[in-house]
Amino acid sequence: MPVLRLRIPSAWMLAGWIVVSASAATPPTADAIAKLPPPSGRTVDFVRDIQPILGSACVKCHGRGKAKGDWRLDTRETFLQPGESGPVVASGNSAASRLIHLVAGTDPDSVMPKKGTRLTPEQVGLLRAWVDQGMTWPAEVTFAKPPDRNLHPRTPVLPASTEANPLDRLLAAYFQRHGLSAPAVVEDRLFLRRASLDVTGLLPTPEELAAFEADPSPDKRSRLVARLLSENSRYAQHWLTFWNDLLRNDYKGTGYIDGGRKPISAWLYAALRDNKPYDQFVRELVNPTEASEGFSRGIVWRGTVNASMTPPMQAAQNIGQVLMGVNLKCASCHDSFIDDWQLSDAYGLAGIYADEKLEMVQCDKPTGKFAPLKFLFPELGAVDASAPRTNRLAQLATIITAPANGRLPRTVVNRLWARLLGRGLVEPPDVMQNEAWDPDLLDWLAEDLVSHGWNLKRTIELILTSRAYQLPAVSLPEKPDPDFVFRGPGIRRLTAEQFRDALGSLTGVWQDKPEGGFDALLVEPGAARPLAAEALWIWSDPHGATGVPPGTSAFRRSLVLPAAATEATLFTHADNSVRVFANGTRVKGSDAPDWSQSGVYDLRKALRPGTNILVLEGFNGGDGPNPAGLLAYLKLRVPDGTTEQILDLATDGAWMCSTNAFDPAKVMPEDSAWTAARVLGPPGMQPWGIGEALAQRVAGRSVYGNVRASLTAADPLALALGRPNREQVTTVRQSTPTTIQALELTNGETLSRLLKQGAEHLMTGGTDGPTLVGRVFTLALSRPPTTREVQLAVELVGRQPRREGVEDFLWSVAMLPEFQLTF
Repeated sequence: MPVLRLRIPSAWMLAGWIVVSASAATPPTADAIAKLPPPSGRTVDFVRDIQPILGSACVKCHGRGKAKGDWRLDTRETFLQPGESGPVVASGNSAASRLIHLVAGTDPDSVMPKKGTRLTPEQVGLLRAWVDQGMTWPAEVTFAKPPDRNLHPRTPVLPASTEANPLDRLLAAYFQRHGLSAPAVVEDRLFLRRASLDVTGLLPTPEELAAFEADPSPDKRSRLVARLLSENSRYAQHWLTFWNDLLRNDYKGTGYIDGGRKPISAWLYAALRDNKPYDQFVRELVNPTEASEGFSRGIVWRGTVNASMTPPMQAAQNIGQVLMGVNLKCASCHDSFIDDWQLSDAYGLAGIYADEKLEMVQCDKPTGKFAPLKFLFPELGAVDASAPRTNRLAQLATIITAPANGRLPRTVVNRLWARLLGRGLVEPPDVMQNEAWDPDLLDWLAEDLVSHGWNLKRTIELILTSRAYQLPAVSLPEKPDPDFVFRGPGIRRLTAEQFRDALGSLTGVWQDKPEGGFDALLVEPGAARPLAAEALWIWSDPHGATGVPPGTSAFRRSLVLPAAATEATLFTHADNSVRVFANGTRVKGSDAPDWSQSGVYDLRKALRPGTNILVLEGFNGGDGPNPAGLLAYLKLRVPDGTTEQILDLATDGAWMCSTNAFDPAKVMPEDSAWTAARVLGPPGMQPWGIGEALAQRVAGRSVYGNVRASLTAADPLALALGRPNREQVTTVRQSTPTTIQALELTNGETLSRLLKQGAEHLMTGGTDGPTLVGRVFTLALSRPPTTREVQLAVELVGRQPRREGVEDFLWSVAMLPEFQLTF
């Protein structure tokens, strides 16, 4: 571009407007100058008067690494540099400064800021006075992009202390700096309740409470935590809620019907149950297996969607937010106005997941530009843009889980601290660029996680055995507070799932059955025990194992129950498939994809006291002769006084068979058209060989015993209590009460039906009023009732309990803050 030397008055020369480009703006006219508000008549202080104006009106476009119009105000030096249209400010002469005219709006077609609230005449006057007074700018004040926090590994030195737990050694120094003395830890009953709910999500039983309080051992709290963490299935079922929210995984809802969304339930549950190292956990999310790909694949929304909602953009948003504590939602549409992330950052990460180059779209307007593929923090490693997609994902997974990435462990330990103590070390947890209230504590926890094989259970154990966790609970600020000082864990509400499970513990009424394909996962792995009944492969033809023509064979067995079954779990193996009927009604369950895996069916509601007829309809497919067989085992328990009677039933030669078409509703206990089934052999026979697998499944604890709320889709009560629909990542649930919660807790049909069933269930135990009251109180609150509480409750329940009174008593207990909160 040619350079012009303009003949301008000396005043302009002194002001710094000496040499400008051909595109430079012309000096302000006298009319424009006359429109300016007058300069402030007082001495201007930069920090008090000017920094707030620049920070609110200018930094979004010209600071923190951004330079629209090729002008930056990071420092005084960059502030004085010309932009693409020439000089912006003339030190000592505000009337001649283009910046002043832009913010004052002397030209209606050229006003700054372009978006947001315009400056007031008083603010313009302050800026004029500051420029006229020489533009004093303290050297320590900068609007430049700050260095990335919580990104690089750093291991603090533990201070000398008498505390055994490393976290308490760090916090002792923290308390000393803030002039605080840590109070005594909470009593045993509160610690037991708090730790049980946090690790397993379940209330401790009265028996567990009595044993814990009576234990004189000084290490009983640490032993309790270790025991709770060793209960792998309970731990997994509880923490499934936390990770389902984070990974937007659910069992029903948008996308699951039409295939636009893929659950990762089985993978996630197994990872939690087996305590999969967190770096491996992350690698399988970033570079997914078939079982874990639902997270990065996101939701394929139907119809036309915003460009920021495509699957690759969802992958970038979810990985950034969940794993790195970076919220890219704004930067997925435009350069963010609330932080430093830019559109190119979001598209750079999204492009790694795309099958072809992604054109950047700004606020639904194509830009014609393509962002280079990159991780959010390029200094941690590069992704080869020319590599196939599978290779790019492997490279990205390596970068994210590499030792140089200190942000990954810091993000997850911060989330764990926030979950267990009510508030993160960094707030909000999705803005890990913010400073921790104790950086040493955050850094030490993160580096300890890495150095111990990314063992999340170890981190949880460290937190739960610290004095910090055991301090009395305090009220926490609802919003991030820059002046926050840690004084103890926060008072927390039970999650929707914890509340429902607590009611299950009180009433004995749990969810009916799990969803999400959990059936095969809910049995604890371990050595198989002998079966109570011997299961055998059967078919209508004795040559079923070697090959028979395709066809359907039905198998019938009658059974008599003395009482309603407390457990009736049917396991089936069928070559090729089976349908289950009980008393003429088809029972739906978890069908197995092939003969090597168990189908699982809950027959409790289908069976009744007295005579029952069970029919299994087996189907052998194929185009020609091939192996056919059916094997089933019914794990059956009915109450017998204070114990349970085992009435297990398995396929054997006593079953009757028919190859004719039949009506399930008309099958009778005795029917001459049915003949004895042909026994093929034991479970381990060839070609199937599933004996050990079947024994392990049946020997495991009840699949459909106490079904936890985390394993089922949300009902109206769960939704009212804050369980999200999980169409978006949810890192923190809303903690403030809402009107819908109040309505559901006082007059909701779901809760009303549950407590009514609970009252009926408690009445069947034959317990007198005072005993019933004492047990419910102790289970609900981890303390016995006071004399006055017993008196009032027994008046409500009756010494010989009445159903209506028990139901009202359950309502009263469920509404207690002491029940709904963790102190």
